[in-house]
Amino acid sequence: MEVHGRDFRNTPPPKSVRFGGRVAETFDKHRQGDSSDYELLRHQLADPDIKDAQIINWLQEFRTCVTQLTKDHEQLIYTILRLPWVGRSQAVVDEYLAFLGNLVSAQTVYLCACLKMAVSHFTPKRVTICEGGVDISDSDDEDENLPRSFDQCHEALQLIGRYVPSTSRFLLPILQEKFPFVQKSSRTLECYVHNLLRVTVYIPSIRRDVLEVIIGKLLKLDVSASRTDIEEAEEKEVQNQRAEEQTEEGLFDMDEDMSAGPAPGMTLMVHPVAERLDTLLVVLMSYIRDVCHVNGSLHVERTKELFRDLLSVFDKLILPTHASAHVQFILFYLCSFRLALAEAFLDHLWKILQSPSQPAVLRQTAAGYLGSFLARAKFIPVLTVRACLDLVLSWIHRYIDSQDISGRQVCCDISLHGPFYAACQAAFYTLIFRHRAMLEANMKTGLEYLQSLNLERVVMCQLNPLKVCLPSVTNMFAAITRKYQVVFCYTIIEKNNRQVLPVVRSSAGGDSVTTNTNPLDSFFPFDPYLLNRSGQLIEPLYQVWDEAAVTDLPPNQTGQQSSREDEDDFLCGETPQTEGMVGMTPSSYDSNLRSPSSVGSPPHRPPQALLASHGVRF
Repeated sequence: MEVHGRDFRNTPPPKSVRFGGRVAETFDKHRQGDSSDYELLRHQLADPDIKDAQIINWLQEFRTCVTQLTKDHEQLIYTILRLPWVGRSQAVVDEYLAFLGNLVSAQTVYLCACLKMAVSHFTPKRVTICEGGVDISDSDDEDENLPRSFDQCHEALQLIGRYVPSTSRFLLPILQEKFPFVQKSSRTLECYVHNLLRVTVYIPSIRRDVLEVIIGKLLKLDVSASRTDIEEAEEKEVQNQRAEEQTEEGLFDMDEDMSAGPAPGMTLMVHPVAERLDTLLVVLMSYIRDVCHVNGSLHVERTKELFRDLLSVFDKLILPTHASAHVQFILFYLCSFRLALAEAFLDHLWKILQSPSQPAVLRQTAAGYLGSFLARAKFIPVLTVRACLDLVLSWIHRYIDSQDISGRQVCCDISLHGPFYAACQAAFYTLIFRHRAMLEANMKTGLEYLQSLNLERVVMCQLNPLKVCLPSVTNMFAAITRKYQVVFCYTIIEKNNRQVLPVVRSSAGGDSVTTNTNPLDSFFPFDPYLLNRSGQLIEPLYQVWDEAAVTDLPPNQTGQQSSREDEDDFLCGETPQTEGMVGMTPSSYDSNLRSPSSVGSPPHRPPQALLASHGVRF
């Protein structure tokens, strides 16, 4: 049968629908109650072996009567939207896009269906693999036409957006709904996240919301793979490899080319969840780099806009999530592009920490971020570190003044003074990591600066922060400050060790429970990065723990075991494990809302510098 000069040999005779105006007649017959040709049309459109020429001719027919494709023809439209047009010849793609444009223009009721169709192609198509007599459905990771298919999907979305200005409002819920389960393969998740980020390029109005969707999924992966689990999986894999090498000794020449390093495939994470997270963070960090740089140079305005979007997502999702280990490094990476970004981030954290209107639990977390960022970011100069310490220590002294003025008996109560203790620990932690840099430039002025912080008053005050801070932080801080004769902490530490600190937790009511965990629930968000591929972007920016800082300190002062040769962090084993704690419960907010105001007497010592004077403003 020839139609418009084309031979459709795959069309089943003799009951095929004849075109050249007959689609409209089929609709008329369907309205009159004769649905035989109508059902035959649907059946042929659903043929998996449909040919390109047949698709083109049918789409042309549908375009001539698009105004008749009302809600009554919903099932037919859904059949057309399931046509395998992606990856076909350019003629099919062009005709299909023209049909989509006509359809959403004439029948906006099908807008969401068209959007869902386009988004459904954001992941590799499904294939069925038979393993052990069982059919297993998974993504086709080897499809070489994926880039071209993705291009066509985005072309369709842009076309729809031109015809329907409100497309973005309907698209966002669909993007969230269609997000694959986080247990899907790394390739499936990678493709979907890549395509979501690509949508933000031509629909920038939804970028912040799209980033929120992506980061929310990443956080679920992050908190479900604890540091301990990832490290154990990697260590076990190394041990297995060593065992295999020892077994093969004598069969192969083990001395041959041993310096070549691991094979490229060895960069994959052994832990399956960590592998998915690593893959997605590579995509997200690459996106951040590409948005912020144009022809190799930093584009200031675009960088500022992206920073604002990510900071908003940070406040909403990342900051309230306890025990995430890697997702927060997207801010770490972005802030490395320009010092003003890092200082703006620090200024933001500082405002949360010192604000009495914020929940205490968020203020404590902000203090952890502040101290960890100052300690670990190589790109933050000493001048900025000192400016932040000036602010934090000034606030700490004001807080102590407010307690002294009140005349009340001050007790070591974390539920009342949590932000104060978190601020003290952040200051101690920062000094542990950055004191060498402060002293290397000029020992005399560096010591004068440390002495000007009046740390002795902090550790001697009735609130007794050394009793609450993480023991490893307390011990290292005491050793360093004793070495430089800034403050002597050991008398207080020994006194505290003779006492038992009662820690009472009862977040859901009922009987109080005494625990032995760190009372501050200390969280150092920029602890060493464990993911392999995305870690290559973090490594040059990251300050690892410098063993030289404590080589000349007595072992009993540092509290460290000399046998820990491979440990990066002196905190190893100290931070409490809190797997399963995601976000915060309402009761955790309520129990911390009683924190006193930060407003007190004038500061013990005026800040030497403010962040605003160091380029926080763009």
